[in-house]
Amino acid sequence: MIDQQTERHDPRTRGAGRRYAALAFLLLLPAILSPAQTQGKPPTLSMAAIPQVTAQRTKQTMVDLNFRVPHGYHVNSNSPKSEFLIPTALKMDLPTDIILGKISYPAGADMTFPFSPDEKLSVYSGDFTIAVGVHPLRSVVPGKYVMHGVLRYQACDNAACYPPKTLPVSFEVKVVKEPATHHANPAQSPHVHG
Repeated sequence: MIDQQTERHDPRTRGAGRRYAALAFLLLLPAILSPAQTQGKPPTLSMAAIPQVTAQRTKQTMVDLNFRVPHGYHVNSNSPKSEFLIPTALKMDLPTDIILGKISYPAGADMTFPFSPDEKLSVYSGDFTIAVGVHPLRSVVPGKYVMHGVLRYQACDNAACYPPKTLPVSFEVKVVKEPATHHANPAQSPHVHG
């Protein structure tokens, strides 16, 4: 049997309780600082169908991706006001020789909610559009290509937030040749008259 008197004064165990309490606090800190998370089924965003996009080689073409947040919910914007909130972010995986251009996110709306009444949060609700640039290089063989990606977001209602989710994103791009460039023949200068 362990002598409790010795255990209390043993330098190897002294402070162990404080260390465990500090570790437990650090593990709980993100949950304390971020809005409460609901354990129910999180709402799912939807994406509108995208008509086929035509993209010219050697030129960036912007594609609008239209998303919808279900009524009664919101998602954090791409630039939330707290480092503890998960931003809405688009990640694309494009075919070889098609470069990802600029991704343009809309500005979020500043709103307050019962779970954080003293803090304005930057959110998207209803419909919002993210524009993404695709830039086929000259080496791309003209034809149809499917662009794949995911939208990562965290949905919340007026009381709490749900665990983050991802929404698959895909759209088709028809790559066409760039227009032929016509070079003037230097021997036929318009200033030479016969």
